[in-house]
Amino acid sequence: MLFNERGFYSALTNEEKTSIITFVKSLRSCNWEARAVYAVVEMGGKQYKVSAGDNVDVEKLPFEVGEKVELDRVLLVADGEEVRVGQPTVEGAKVLATVTDQAKGRKVIVFKYKPKERYRRKKGHRQAYTRLMIDEIVG
Repeated sequence: MLFNERGFYSALTNEEKTSIITFVKSLRSCNWEARAVYAVVEMGGKQYKVSAGDNVDVEKLPFEVGEKVELDRVLLVADGEEVRVGQPTVEGAKVLATVTDQAKGRKVIVFKYKPKERYRRKKGHRQAYTRLMIDEIVG
């Protein structure tokens, strides 16, 4: 018999069964509608889709770790079924974020080569970025 009367696989231990039950209960208790709120923000010539609680890596910003940042170039705000698109920005909308890290990305190797000329140049580049944690979408 693969399943017992409660529907669990009979070979699982009691610890595994309880961990599965707690995981399913945590999924049921999540507020999925709160996660449906998102915004599209423009920073550094790029557009990012963000929602509350997200971590976003953006071009380097001149802020210290722990500082609060207010992003006012909000191009779109979606709250469940209601979607507001700005022309070019949404009036009164802003995204509040906290700087969590100032770091560099992976190294990119730039290698120049010309055949038959003994010309070889190797350079490395690491792009600086700022990691933001999105606290709240207002408006």
